[in-house]
Amino acid sequence: MLSFGGNTFAFFTRNPRGGKSRDLVPEDVQALNALLKRERFGPLVAHGSYTMNLCSVNPATCANGLDMLEKDLRLMEAIPGNLYNFHPGAHTGQGTEAGIRQISEALNRLLWPEMRTTVLLETMAGKGSELGGSFEELREIIDRVECKDRIGVCFDTCHTWDAGYDLVNDLDGVLTRFDRIIGLERLKAVHFNDSKNDRGSHKDRHEKLGQGRIGMDAMQAIALHPAVQGLPFILETPNGDDGYIREIHTVLNWFKE
Repeated sequence: MLSFGGNTFAFFTRNPRGGKSRDLVPEDVQALNALLKRERFGPLVAHGSYTMNLCSVNPATCANGLDMLEKDLRLMEAIPGNLYNFHPGAHTGQGTEAGIRQISEALNRLLWPEMRTTVLLETMAGKGSELGGSFEELREIIDRVECKDRIGVCFDTCHTWDAGYDLVNDLDGVLTRFDRIIGLERLKAVHFNDSKNDRGSHKDRHEKLGQGRIGMDAMQAIALHPAVQGLPFILETPNGDDGYIREIHTVLNWFKE
């Protein structure tokens, strides 16, 4: 990441499609913490497994999700002060209210006041029975979480656009609505992605910056908006290393104009 020009990065705590997390190597943890301090990195944004579903109607799936979340949060304590992001999950037919209740109950079981990691709910596209496709659903989860100073939101631009929020023609309005419903103080990170889809498609298909339906002008407006200054921006665009380097330098150059 240093060679790319960035000062934060995202990482999966385990295989994104599931599986066990690796055991920590104390020497590696010490070296990473030293590097982050020396290079003045901003908060890192860890990502939970895509298969973790805390609100499934299937008890085995829920139990597996709880086990993954518990182990991930313990792992994150080795690099204190960083962020752990996850997809709220899909209620798989039992209804939004039941799904929200299960997610909040899981978080109340596993978050503790002394933890040094902030857990982020990601804004989602709202496909199928997926939760988090509206700011109101995220607020309902947060309202039920007891350790409120340990919970925040990761704003995914592609997901939010696909969920129906107009980031192109009404960015100020979208962020004002986020502030009114959730509160900008809970906005802790941005997944910075263009979208292959029209607004409101509920499909969740990321695109390279400027090559999707959001477009480069709107992506630049998002990056420069006062409401998101100082937050870690994570690219999840369909790129190789060269593409990420170009996009990082594109964004950095916006702040020099």
